Amino acid sequence: MGSAEMATAGVDTADREIVITRVISAPRELVFEAFTEVRHLSHWWGPNGFTTTTRAFDFRVGGAWDFVMHGPDGTDYQEWISWTEITPPARIALRHGEFRADPNAFESVLTFAPDGAATRIEMRTLFPTKELRDEAAEKYHAIEGGKQTLNNLAAYVTEMVRKGAAS
Repeated sequence: MGSAEMATAGVDTADREIVITRVISAPRELVFEAFTEVRHLSHWWGPNGFTTTTRAFDFRVGGAWDFVMHGPDGTDYQEWISWTEITPPARIALRHGEFRADPNAFESVLTFAPDGAATRIEMRTLFPTKELRDEAAEKYHAIEGGKQTLNNLAAYVTEMVRKGAAS
């Protein structure tokens, strides 16, 4: 996408977007892998205090991750992610809703860029409407939750590096 298209896209969608970035002190391939294997996701996915139970996981374009997030207050949140693009180790695009055909599902694009020996991850989420974006931000604390999720990812992969688990 050219810079003119990108600028136009930003203007058209800014009120429906949440963008969160984080630099993680780990190689890009490892950070990407932590997003693509259920054995990793169960250790870090979600905001602080949440745990995740996977019902089904098929990481491929058109595949899905069917899971339940368990909140610290005991509330269960049914979640569904379907992958629409996978370009290792640089990019993942997905649709995320409560179920397969959720009309309120949002789209996210995750980019993984080298930043020296570290990785810069950007999570760009686009909601169908401004109202759904505002609800996610205000009622579900999506911005803070997204930051916590990427912090949890960072802690997980940097610990993997520290332990020498990276290949």
